[in-house]
Amino acid sequence: MSDAILVLNAGSSSLKFAVFTGNEDILAPAMRGKIAGIGTDPMFSAQNSAGGTVPDDFPPMDRGTGLDRLIPTLLDWVQAHSGGITLSAVGHRVVHGGQHHAAPARVTDALLADLAALVALAPLHQPHNLAAIRSVAALLPDLPQVACFDTSFHRTQSRLAQLFALPRAMADDGILRYGFHGLSYDYIASALPNNLGQGGNGRVIVCHLGNGASLCAMKDRQSVATSMGFTALDGLVMGTRCGTLDPGVVLYLLDKGWGAEAITQLLYQESGLLGVSGISSDMAILEASTAPQAQEAIDLFCYRAASQLAALVPALGGLDAIVFTAGIGEKSARVRRGICAQLHWMGVDLDTGANESHATRISPPDSTIDVLIIPTNEEAVIARATLALISPVSPTKAAQA
Repeated sequence: MSDAILVLNAGSSSLKFAVFTGNEDILAPAMRGKIAGIGTDPMFSAQNSAGGTVPDDFPPMDRGTGLDRLIPTLLDWVQAHSGGITLSAVGHRVVHGGQHHAAPARVTDALLADLAALVALAPLHQPHNLAAIRSVAALLPDLPQVACFDTSFHRTQSRLAQLFALPRAMADDGILRYGFHGLSYDYIASALPNNLGQGGNGRVIVCHLGNGASLCAMKDRQSVATSMGFTALDGLVMGTRCGTLDPGVVLYLLDKGWGAEAITQLLYQESGLLGVSGISSDMAILEASTAPQAQEAIDLFCYRAASQLAALVPALGGLDAIVFTAGIGEKSARVRRGICAQLHWMGVDLDTGANESHATRISPPDSTIDVLIIPTNEEAVIARATLALISPVSPTKAAQA
C-alpha cells in the first residue's frame, strides 16, 4: 500500500482528476480522468498510467448531479481502482489567488474566506474550485488540501507590467493585472530546457490556447508580461469570452439599460468564438464548418493572438522562441499556421509538414525564431506543489538547502 496525491481541477461543466504516486524525486501519474458534461449529460472517462482505458463502472449520473455528489463518488471510485493506495492529500487548481496569495497554500478556513471574496473576479472558475475543496473537507476533514493558484506564476512581473492607468489607490486596493493559466505556464517553463537547451532561458512567448486562452512572455523561465489582467476576460478571443474590450462598450450597455448580471452573461458566456460564429465555442467544430461565420471567428482568433503576441515582444526586448500549448495550441495546425503567417515579418517561419503532423519543433532548422508544440500538464505542477507542502524536509535535503 502506498501514499498518493489526488489532483482535482473543478470547472463549471467538468471535473478533471489525476492520481500521483511517488516522492519528490519521482512523482508519476497512476491514473487520470475527467467527468465532462456536468449539468447536461455527464460522461466519465479515465486512463491508467500506460494510457489504457480504465473499466467504465462509474455509477450513473444525471443532469442534476453536481460536485457535492460527484466528488464523494469519485473518491470511492479512485480508492477502488488504484490498487490499494492511501490518499495523503488533495491538490486543487484555484484560478484566482488575489493580491496576497503568490504561492501554493494549505487550505484553512481563513484561506477559503479570502478566496471566496475573489469569486466575482473569476465567476466561471472560482466557485467550482472552492466547491470541490469544501466537498472534500466535508467528507474527509483531516485530509490535507492544497490550493494552487493560476495567478501565482505571474507575480515575478514588474510593477509596471501589473499596473492599470487608474488612480494609485485602486492599485493599492488590489486592482492590478494578475494574469492566469499560471499552472500551465509553470509546467512549460520547467519543460523549456529539455526542448530548447540553453535557449529555454531566453526570450520565449508561450501561447496557452484553449477554451480559455492567453499568452505569457518569459525570460529566464519567469513571467515578464501576460495578456490577461484583473480577470480572466482580458486578452485573446476565447471560447465564450470576449477578450480585450473597449470599456466604453460596457458603459454604453449600462446606458442602454443592461444590468451587471446581463453584461456578465454576455462577456463570459455568449461572446468569443461562440458569439462571433453563432455556431459553437469549439474550435474543432468551427474548423469543420463551411459557414463563413465560422471562418471569420477563426480568423479573428488568429489575428488577435498574433497582434497581442507581437505586442508582448517589447517587454522581452526581442524574441527567441514561441511555444504553443493547451487544447487548440497542441491540436490545431490551422490556428498555429494562421497565427505564425501574420508574424513572418518578425522572422517566424513554419515547417508545413511538421506543423501538420503536430511535431514538437514546427519551425525549419534555419528559422530565426524557434516554434514548438509542448503539451502542458497542470496536474503535475499541482501534485509537486502539494507534495512539497505536506512533506517534512528530510535531514539530507535540509543540509543540501
